Amino acid sequence: MSVAWTLGLLFLGSVVHATESSLACPDWPTCFGTMVPEMSGGVFWEHLHRLVAGGLLLMWGLATWLLRREAGDRPWMFGTALAGVGLLLVQSVFGGLTVLFRLPDLVSTTHLSLALLFLGLATFLASAAAWAPRMGVLEPGSARGLLRWGLWAAALVFVQSVLGGLVRHTDSGLACPDVPLCMARIVPPLQSGLVLLHFLHRMLGYGVAVVVVGLAVWAFRRGAPAAVRSWTGWAGALVLLQVGLGFLSLYTRLEVVPVSLHTLVAAGLLSVMVHLATAGWANRSYAPRSTVSASTAVSASTGV
Repeated sequence: MSVAWTLGLLFLGSVVHATESSLACPDWPTCFGTMVPEMSGGVFWEHLHRLVAGGLLLMWGLATWLLRREAGDRPWMFGTALAGVGLLLVQSVFGGLTVLFRLPDLVSTTHLSLALLFLGLATFLASAAAWAPRMGVLEPGSARGLLRWGLWAAALVFVQSVLGGLVRHTDSGLACPDVPLCMARIVPPLQSGLVLLHFLHRMLGYGVAVVVVGLAVWAFRRGAPAAVRSWTGWAGALVLLQVGLGFLSLYTRLEVVPVSLHTLVAAGLLSVMVHLATAGWANRSYAPRSTVSASTAVSASTGV
């Protein structure tokens, strides 16, 4: 459940920015000096975002405590979950700093980056404990290929999303106001830092699309198990949807819905890539006797 919760939190964060509600609560951790402000206007989105973040921290903390007792012969899972608690705490602090220092670009982008890292960690644990064993057994070459493709794709999606955060926080979203060209050119003048940032984000997006679609083609041509082909097919659909939402965001001049969905789909694509990479990494090393015990506590936070 924590994976879905984190995706929702990232979506809410994008809505907060798109509706210009980031400073609707001018203080932190309270909002106008209270934990129960009037939930109206921008305060509704900003404070809801904080409440959902607090719920995630409580949920993950409980799951980590349960995992300490249930991890069995895979104690590394507890260590990974504990690292997630630390990551959430640091990410919360950066959320506060974005408010206290009035939305500095690098701090705000770091806040997003930490959220994406946590999403990857939560997906890794959920996949290692429960999702990946259901993917079917891969022969060693296919497992290595899935790990390699998945890691490359996950890294590219992460970098692309961080660049997207910089585009958002530096107000570079309309630096290239037309699509698929930029300023009516294939390569626009790059003297402006805002145009360069936007153009890099766009070009890397095309690169992500090529890699993710390539992964899907590889899985089908390799004759991977049906579950792997299904996941890679969904990944291909998500990346094409992501490109389309990027175009739609420009056409609508950064309307709230397409911009926020653009962030959500990017995060979902990252989660899928981490899952596929985890399946490739651990595919041939599952022990049924340890899967049940280790997955019990993780299920409390993943909903599996």
